[in-house]
Order: sequence, then C-alpha cells, then structure tokens
Amino acid sequence: MKLRLSVYLDPGLMQQLTDLADRKEQSKSLVAEAAIASFLTPDEGDRREAALSRRLDLLTRQVNRLERDLTISAEALALFIRFWLIVTPQLPETAQTVAHAKGRERFESFLETLGRRLAKGQSLLREVSTDMPEELTGKFDTTTTLVFK
Repeated sequence: MKLRLSVYLDPGLMQQLTDLADRKEQSKSLVAEAAIASFLTPDEGDRREAALSRRLDLLTRQVNRLERDLTISAEALALFIRFWLIVTPQLPETAQTVAHAKGRERFESFLETLGRRLAKGQSLLREVSTDMPEELTGKFDTTTTLVFK
C-alpha cells in the first residue's frame, strides 16, 4: 500500500519532471518516487567520500607521528652532538691514531647494538614517548627542546 503525498513544484521543475516521465514512459509519481528514494539513499559517491575521509584522517595521524618522531630524533642528535663537543677534549697528534682505532671499534659496537635493537623491535622513540609527561605528548613543534635526566 502506498501513501499519498501532495507537493508543490516550480513550473520549471514540473516541466522537467513531465519531460523525464514522458521519455521514460513512466508516471510522474513513479519518477518522483525514484528521485526521492535516490535522494534519501546514500549513493556510491557518498560512500567513497566517507572512505576517503577516513583514509585521509589516518594519513594525517601517521604524518603527525612521523613529524613528532623526526623532531625527537633531530633534537636527540643535536643534544648528543652538543654534549660530545663540550666534553671531548682535543687529542694530541701522538694519541690520534690510537683514538681513531678505538673510535672505529666503538662505532662497530654501536652498529651491532643498533641492529639488535631494531631486530627486536625496540625503539628509543617509543621509550621517549611513553616516558614523556602527559601534557607534552603530541605537542611537539620545531622549537621544542627535550630535557633528559
């Protein structure tokens, strides 16, 4: 059983409805009913737009995390370099050969340790972000300075 609905249309819109009904060889009521049903039913474009919106939100969150991680990495490297330059005295020429050999040995050890940590899935960035006070989480910009204890 169908219910009756009376609507008032502008003359131009009524002419379009009549023309379409004549072309489709359908009644104006059937064409109007199909148009209303189409208007009330989300179409493929709306579903695609919703899916695209969700995907863009996900990408935005990922980019924000990458930006935060990059800021932490750059700041940690800068702090290390500053500390290293402050505490490392200049070596005399006679001790530099031994220091270079020791430096290569330490660097190899560093690479091995780094490889083991990465293979285990350990990350300094995760450790830093979980140890951060709650008020600092997610509030990094390029001027933020980390303070290590």
